[in-house]
Amino acid sequence: MKHFLKRFEGYAKTTPRKKGERRHEDMLDPVATLRLATLRGLWTDKAEVYPEEGEVIWWEVWLRRQDGSELSRLMEFAGLQHLEVAPRRLQFDDRIVTLVRATPAQLASSVDVLNDLAEVRKAKETATVFVDMATEEQGEWVKELLARTTPPAADAPAVCVLDTGVNRGHPLLEGSLASADCHTCDPEWGAHDHDGHGTEMAGLALYGDLTPVLAGSHPIQLRHRLESVKILPRNGQNPPELWGAITAEATSRVEIEAPERRRCFSMAIAATDERDRGEPTSWSAAVDALAAGRAFDPDIRGLVYLDDGDEPARRLFVQCAGNVDPAALQAAHLDRSDADPVHDPGQAWNALTVGAFTEKAMITDPRWSSWQPVARAGDLSPWGTTGVAFADAWPIKPDVVFEGGNVVKNARGEIDFPCPDLCLLSTHFRHAAKAFVLSWATSAATAQAARMAALIAAEYPTLWPEAVRALVVHSAEWTPQMQAHLRGASGKRARARLIRRYGFGVPSLERALRSANDALTLIVQDSIRPFADGKMRELHFFELPWPREVLQGLGETPVRLRVTLSYFVEPNPGRRGWKRRYRYASHGLRFEVKGPTESMDELRKRLNKKALDEDELKPSTGGDSSEWYLGERARNRGSLHSDILSGSAADLAERGVIAVYPVSGWWKDQPKRDRSEKGARYALVVSIEAPAVEVDIWTPVAQQVGVPVEIAG
Repeated sequence: MKHFLKRFEGYAKTTPRKKGERRHEDMLDPVATLRLATLRGLWTDKAEVYPEEGEVIWWEVWLRRQDGSELSRLMEFAGLQHLEVAPRRLQFDDRIVTLVRATPAQLASSVDVLNDLAEVRKAKETATVFVDMATEEQGEWVKELLARTTPPAADAPAVCVLDTGVNRGHPLLEGSLASADCHTCDPEWGAHDHDGHGTEMAGLALYGDLTPVLAGSHPIQLRHRLESVKILPRNGQNPPELWGAITAEATSRVEIEAPERRRCFSMAIAATDERDRGEPTSWSAAVDALAAGRAFDPDIRGLVYLDDGDEPARRLFVQCAGNVDPAALQAAHLDRSDADPVHDPGQAWNALTVGAFTEKAMITDPRWSSWQPVARAGDLSPWGTTGVAFADAWPIKPDVVFEGGNVVKNARGEIDFPCPDLCLLSTHFRHAAKAFVLSWATSAATAQAARMAALIAAEYPTLWPEAVRALVVHSAEWTPQMQAHLRGASGKRARARLIRRYGFGVPSLERALRSANDALTLIVQDSIRPFADGKMRELHFFELPWPREVLQGLGETPVRLRVTLSYFVEPNPGRRGWKRRYRYASHGLRFEVKGPTESMDELRKRLNKKALDEDELKPSTGGDSSEWYLGERARNRGSLHSDILSGSAADLAERGVIAVYPVSGWWKDQPKRDRSEKGARYALVVSIEAPAVEVDIWTPVAQQVGVPVEIAG
């Protein structure tokens, strides 16, 4: 690019001109336009936040490390242009990251600087400026945000916050949380928030991190509501409780008030001990039973199917993974997190369990100038617990990770928090005193995950909870920092351990809601009858509307197939009395993709053998596990299975059949309790991506399944 522009300018300035020719003058605007286009081409942030012409912003500048003079060239250029450069920077092996305050035209005016740029983004606003404001000024920001916010419809889906209560009087919450939707498990507790945690979670569940929302200027249409159930009384008033029973009672209260409302339950609380290490407990089993459709019967205070003739209402629980104890935070945070297992009830098979990562690794507040962030951008948050210490038989947890903030360390390795630059921002429970509060850890991550689930439900109102969970996970990707760890893992077993640290990565609402032309997503919602009289009963085969000719035409071009299978099991949490060790789940389901040269009869025989082998607890052998990123042994845990198959487009063209089949569970062992006849629901999400080529694989499938395709006039 530098060579091209230099030659372009050289031609304009030095080539002999004809009489009256204005070549130099006429070339100035095109060259400036090319520079601006180059700068925009290096933009890797969301398109809608790219600055307007003449708008001054803080740019997050990523310099390619080439000859060692990149930073000095930038500083010299900034001095000549009188641009402000942040005093702090991050240096990686191949990149230098810093902040520059400029307009697009100013930043694009130097060919040398443009040539050093690897990418540019909008600098992340931090919570510092908002929490440091006086109460009156915070109130003005609240009014400004409310002026451009449209409240949700009365029939919008909801995030039900199970926490310390929510104070709905906060101006940013009251339009989305009706007084009738504020509940408590004990009338003596009241429904108000005595602690602040519930109101903090409500703000994140409704808006996400308030920092970019307040700093923005675009209109906001809220598409989901809030509900609240207080399940925690004041400290000191809380005798030992059966937390599974409290959770069950909480779900019944909102469902009695609004039985037809679509909702997900956000529970950003967990036990503080670590003794379960993935094994089921009464609390995690209650979450699993509630998700599977059981309800709380107040007469017997038990979990039952209230009306066995109807299809029971499944529920999506978004559950925090739990936090590393503040006293245990350390500079070697990955070692600490790997040793600190996900807390009860985060091991629940049917829950969407949320861990914490962080992109917050830039400190600009001079009060923290002598401190450094502990976690690198894109890595696990120091607060995050993991499933690394779980036995292999238990589910992969956490399922996904969301932003949970960072902590700081000094030269002696001492840890401190909160540093506002490394935190999220949410709503304070005493809004008259202050409007905003800092937020961090897996609690903050969980509230954001619940928000995403509600937005998916608002966009696709016919999706089951199983499918919403599947889409959240299916949209997740590992950050470059996570991928660096994964590339360093030797073998699938080591890779599987790292997945238990990061889950399936960081979800993207945009990927969950939309298919681009070079990527398409197919969703199946169905019900299978796994067993009959103690024997396997059904297999499901799906001949997918594959863009076969398009894929064949791409030949050896690399493409990626991703499959996610989500279903809810009925739990059997007792740890004694079973002849077979792992009979917690009522049933299991698996997916399998047809081989490129495999016939349907061969596929059916292979599936029957796999189901039998797993029933007899034989280790997986053969098959195509080596082709998959995780493989069968790692992915076939719990009730959520996701994996990636990378290969050539021509090979994928011949794999247009996916099967879903049952494997054993206690339904099979106990025919009298077997509910197979009523069907076991599942959601299957399949996507193809061909990111390396400019090819439309979406339109052929859309035409095949009857989706209207917009044709440009």
